[in-house]
Amino acid sequence: MVGCEGLAGLLCKKSGGEEELGVFYPIRPECQENASRTRFRLRAGKTLSPRKWHAAFCEDGHLDIAKVLTRIQRGGIHPAIKGLVWEFLLGCYGPNSTFEERNQIRQRRREQYSIWKAECKNLVPVIGSGKFITTPIITDDGQPITDSSTNNDQGVHVNNAVSDKKAIQWMLLLHQIGLDVVRTDRTLVFYESETNQAKLWDVLAVYAWVDSDIGYVQGMNDICSPMVILLENEADAFWCFDRAMKRLRENFRCSASSIGVQAQLSTLSQVIKTVDPKLHKHLEELDGGEYLFAFRMLMVLFRREFTFVDALYLWEEIEM
Repeated sequence: MVGCEGLAGLLCKKSGGEEELGVFYPIRPECQENASRTRFRLRAGKTLSPRKWHAAFCEDGHLDIAKVLTRIQRGGIHPAIKGLVWEFLLGCYGPNSTFEERNQIRQRRREQYSIWKAECKNLVPVIGSGKFITTPIITDDGQPITDSSTNNDQGVHVNNAVSDKKAIQWMLLLHQIGLDVVRTDRTLVFYESETNQAKLWDVLAVYAWVDSDIGYVQGMNDICSPMVILLENEADAFWCFDRAMKRLRENFRCSASSIGVQAQLSTLSQVIKTVDPKLHKHLEELDGGEYLFAFRMLMVLFRREFTFVDALYLWEEIEM
C-alpha cells in the first residue's frame, strides 16, 4: 500500500526525456483548458518500454515478472504496451505460461465471451450493435417499455413480456449502465465515439449478466473504462475487467445495513488515528470520524481524484 507521501512522490517523478502522453490519451479540445495537469511522465531508462517488455520473455514465452515489476516501480509502463502488461498484472495470464498456452487460453476466453454476449443479445438485440440505451426497457414486472424519443421500430428493445427473474433483474440495470457510460471519462477523445461508448456498455452489460450476484453498481464503469481503452479486443477487455472485479467486487456489495468498503474505511480510520491523532480528532469533531468522505476514493481506486494517466500509474504501482 502506498502512503500519502509516497503517492505524492510517485506522481511528481520527473522525466529525463519527456514524451507526449496526450498522443495516447488525447483530451477533447473543449476540455483541455479545465483539465487537471497530469503529473506522471515517462522516464527514459526507467519506464518499462516495449523493448524491455519483449526482452523479459524467454524463448518459449515465460515472463521474468520480477524484472518487469521492478521496472514498473521505477517508472511505470509505456502506453504502447500497457494493455499487454495489464493482462499479466491482473492475472489473466501467469508469468510461467508459454506463448502457446496463452494463445489457447485467449481463444477459449474469447469464445466464452461470445457465448455470453450472444445470450445477452438474444434477450436485448441492441447488445453488440454499436448502440446502447439510457432509458428503461422493461417495467419491474417484466413488461416491455417503448422509448417514446424514437420511432416505433427503434424504440422497442424487448418485444415480449419477460418472466425470468434473472433476466428482469439484468434488464432493469441496462439503462443505468448506459447513463453511467455517458458520464465515463468524457474528457477523453476516445469516448467521443458512440462505438467506443457502446463497447464499454457491452462489457459492463455482459458482466452484469454473468455475475448476477453483484450485477452492476455505479463506479464499476470507472474500473472497466481503462480496460476498454487499453485493449482493442472487447473480449480481452472483458476478461481483464473480470480479473479486476475478482479483487474489487466486495467494494460494490451494498446492503441496507452495510457498504462494500466499510472494512477499508474502518482500517483507514485506525491508520489515521495512529499516524495523525490530531487529524483524526479534527475529523471526528467535523462528524467525519467514519471517513465516509473517502468512500468514492476507495471504491474506484482514486479514478475520479486523479487524471486518467495518473490513476493508471497508481494502479500499476500497487498492482491493482
